[in-house]
Amino acid sequence: MQPLYRALQEIQDFTLLAVKSISNLFKTPRYFQDTFQQMDAIGVSSLSIIILTGFFTGGVLALQSSKSLQSFGAVNLTGQLVALSLIRELGPVLTALMIAGRVGSGIASELGSMIVTEQIDAMRALGTDPTKKLVTPRMVACTTMVPLLTVMADLFGLIGGWIVAFYTLRLNTNLYWSTALRSIEYIDALEGLLKPIVFGFIVGMIGCYFGLRTTGGTRGVGESTTQAVVFASITVIVCDFFLSKIILELRF
Repeated sequence: MQPLYRALQEIQDFTLLAVKSISNLFKTPRYFQDTFQQMDAIGVSSLSIIILTGFFTGGVLALQSSKSLQSFGAVNLTGQLVALSLIRELGPVLTALMIAGRVGSGIASELGSMIVTEQIDAMRALGTDPTKKLVTPRMVACTTMVPLLTVMADLFGLIGGWIVAFYTLRLNTNLYWSTALRSIEYIDALEGLLKPIVFGFIVGMIGCYFGLRTTGGTRGVGESTTQAVVFASITVIVCDFFLSKIILELRF
């Protein structure tokens, strides 16, 4: 029963931290400069990685689906397949996983290092709330920037699919883009933006949580960083299933 109690304790602590970080949005002082700095570190610095991920994902989708579509005589639906696969599923999930690996680990290691070097204890001694100063700006930055990065991943994924479809499948450019854009409905766009908001919140909060519970010196920092990436990735995939199920129920 001990592992069960430990797991319940972890869930409780994480929930309390998440609730506190959200409630900080309605309290002063508000650290806008820290939030903008985190947005720059999370969004702008991750842009090249997200663009590459989206571009080659779209290209692979078009390339791998070409044989199946040709066997059914439906090569003209390549744009629709790439667009729906990216916007509904692959764009949000792959973006969140890349952010979990790049940003989630960075948040956990940064806060873990501050714990080990007693900087957070010094902040408390000076009357500064570490949750308001450190956690809330990172949570807001992740929740805000992951949807924007997902849009970029979707856009460049469509471009990657178009390049493969044009040069490999000899598909007409107008046909590709018209089928891709006409296949996207309002509920698809909503799903493609709702998921990244949830995923961004998950990645930011899990990175902060494991960073703040770091113990054991520099070795503990490494363990917290690894745990943050693993748990954030697993949680993103699990939440993706339930969000997809809910949206499918609303769709029909």
